[in-house]
Amino acid sequence: MADEITVLVNPAARGGRTLRLLDPVLQRLRAGGRPVSVIVGTSAADALERAREAVAAAPAALVAFGGDGLVHLAVQAVAGTAVPLGIVPAGTGNDIAGALGIPRKDPLAAADVVTAGGLRTIDAARLGTGEWFAGVLACGFDSRVNERANAMTWPPGMAKYLVALARELRSFTPIPFRITLDGQVVEREAMLVAVANTRSYGAGMRVCPDARPDDGLLDVLVLGAMPKGEFLRTFPRVYRGGHTAHPAVTLRRARRVEIEAPHGDVVAYADGERAGPVPLTCTIEPGALRVLVP
Repeated sequence: MADEITVLVNPAARGGRTLRLLDPVLQRLRAGGRPVSVIVGTSAADALERAREAVAAAPAALVAFGGDGLVHLAVQAVAGTAVPLGIVPAGTGNDIAGALGIPRKDPLAAADVVTAGGLRTIDAARLGTGEWFAGVLACGFDSRVNERANAMTWPPGMAKYLVALARELRSFTPIPFRITLDGQVVEREAMLVAVANTRSYGAGMRVCPDARPDDGLLDVLVLGAMPKGEFLRTFPRVYRGGHTAHPAVTLRRARRVEIEAPHGDVVAYADGERAGPVPLTCTIEPGALRVLVP
């Protein structure tokens, strides 16, 4: 199986745009007679189990065909192994691919990176539960919006998140966090805390614009308490990385980050996927991932 490429497809992709893009990508990957297998699990848990079985057989690469959530799932299978991760972006944000220079809007070009690209070794972060993440973990206002949106059945698509954001903003109050950075304790009321291996999340929010995935460090942003009006004026700057100049923003770097909060409803999301409630610990694992890049 050493020459075979295994492609992991989002278990939710039973039709629509994602599957329409899949066939030409598979054709490109199979050029020259290269063997390619496809995994489409019945659920995320099933897909992960199949991906781990595939990685155990040492394929040439495990390719995540999807968005950051699917990359997150693939990372659980390949982190700490010698099997390279390939990424063919087919999601909404594709922030991890963008941080690595992989074409985000051209699946065939991304497929060419898988077959002809170079190998880059990058870091990954690990939670105390053993779960990995390659991009950004965040908790606070944004994760509460996610929690609201995920519990809603209407409206569909991105409109659901806009409704959830408006509703959360009405009731949100700053959270008293206790953050321990390599043993140094920071206690602060904050709107949100982000722990980043790469620079952005949420479809281009450059929350930690100077984060590098191969420096052996996690970038940690704390957005301190502020009036809601000021928050609404400041938040859009994150798409340019201009928020870092705001006096309520603190940026630090650490190898180990512990996050605590007294409220039982503070939940973290990593790479856009629910990671669970705090307290939690993030530890950087240098060189844990091998990724196919341009």
